[in-house]
Formats: sequence, structure tokens, C-alpha cells
Amino acid sequence: MTVQFDPASLITLNAILALMMFGVSLNLKPADFKRVLTIPRAPVAGLLAQFLLLPLATCLFTWALKIDPQLALGMILVASCPGGSFSNIMTWLGKGSVAVSVSMTAVSSLAATVLTPLNFALYGWLNPHTRGYLQEIALQPENILMLVLLVLALPLVLGMLAGGRFPRLAIRSEKPLRFVSLLVFLAFVAIAFLNNVDLFLAKFHTFFWLVVGHNILALALGYSMARMMKLSVPDQRAVTMEVGIQNSGLGLVILFTFFPEAGGMMLITAFWGVWHLVSGLTLSQIWARRPLPEPVHQQS
Repeated sequence: MTVQFDPASLITLNAILALMMFGVSLNLKPADFKRVLTIPRAPVAGLLAQFLLLPLATCLFTWALKIDPQLALGMILVASCPGGSFSNIMTWLGKGSVAVSVSMTAVSSLAATVLTPLNFALYGWLNPHTRGYLQEIALQPENILMLVLLVLALPLVLGMLAGGRFPRLAIRSEKPLRFVSLLVFLAFVAIAFLNNVDLFLAKFHTFFWLVVGHNILALALGYSMARMMKLSVPDQRAVTMEVGIQNSGLGLVILFTFFPEAGGMMLITAFWGVWHLVSGLTLSQIWARRPLPEPVHQQS
């Protein structure tokens, strides 16, 4: 199955993702990275679930169910991506620890420059049902690494520098940038859907429940790891959101750049970009209506 996509739009998608990362990074401080070293339990729990447990569980899940290779690789790609920038907003709405969420987003975005291409190549190869297709598309992890550096790491560094140089402007512009980026990203996905509506409807039954189940798995892994590490409730919520809200925009950039013929992978990744917002907002609203236990701040 092939998705119709205008290659010229790739520049737009790259710009959207870079702008989203830039906006998230405006209020990042070096202290957000130091927090991972000084109070490591919550970020470590999230990063383990994000980059180890989720890709591994996804590989085993797609292997056991013998899922179509393109759909399975789409799931493995999403699982290999870092947490999405909107996890911070979802955490805030759900009365979670925003400090933990922000520090995890910052560190996972940098870690993704190496771990995203590595995990995608590793778990795509380990699954015997996807190994053959992975070899057909001639995966070159070093090229993906360069792309992730350009659309994640570079905007993150520039955003931190801009925020430090112009703190008032950063405070005023962060929320508008996030909002506009989200709208533009959703509009991009909507246009891609309209251009491929027949394919989307014909294959809807093949990927809808895969994405829903995969997202539930991601949320459950984040929550379970946080509970196992005996984190405070706010920290549990932050870790859960960070693992359950994936940077599917990065996945789309990788797909449109290197695998433009992989329609099944694109269907999974694009629908993830919509569904995790639905599930994240729903979960955050449930949490927002639940009072936090006393004391709120426990040892992290």
C-alpha cells in the first residue's frame, strides 16, 4: 500500500517538528538536565520504560501476533521515538509533576538522536516477520541519526539559548508556539488523510485497534515502572504521560524522508499522532478530578 504524499511537503513537516521542539525548549534550563542526576529515580524510570521496555514489548507483541510487516515496523518506529512534546501539557492538566516531565522530555529528546535509529534497526531486525522488509528498504541508521539531530537536538539547543537570552519573550511565546504547532501538525495530518481517504478507510480496521492497544501498552508500561520504583503520585503521572505520548511527528519525518513507499507504516504513525492526544487528554482529565494524596511531595 502506498500513501500519496507531495515530497515538497517534507520541508513543511520538518519545519513543524523543529518549531514544536524549539517552543518546548524555550523555558528549558540547565537545571532541568541536572535534575536527572540529582533526583534520578523518576526520570530513570521513564527513560527505561521509554527506550527499553516499550520497544522490546512492541517487538514481542508484533512478533507473537504475526502482524503485517509494514504495520509492525510502524509500531516499532513509534515505540523507538522519544516522548512527545505535548506530554508536558498533559502532565500539567493531570496534576502531575511538570518538572519531571520537562526534564524527561529534554533528556529523551537528546537520547533519541542515538537510541531512536538504534532501537528501530535492532527490534525491526529481531522480529523475523519484519526483518525481510527492513532489509528491502535498505535502512541506514546513520542517516536517521543525522535527521534526528537536525529536527530535535538542534532546535532544542537553539530554544534553550533563545530562552536564556530573551526570557520575557520566551515566557510570552512558549504557549502560542505550542498551540500553533499543534494546530499546524493536526492540519498536516488532516490534509494527508484527505489525500489518502480511500486507503485510510479501506485499511482502518487493520490499524485502529493496533494503535489503541499499542498506546494502552505504552501508558501501562510507564505507569507500572513508576509504581515499581515507588514514585510519588505526581511523578507517576509524569512518567506515564511521557511514555504514552510519543513523538509521532518525528516518526513521520523519518518515514517521509527515508521510506516514502511504506504506506502501512505511515498509517500507524499518523494515527498515533491523533490518538495519543485523545487518550492523553482523557487520562489527564480523569486525574485532574482525583485529589492528590497527602503529602503531595514525596521523595523522588
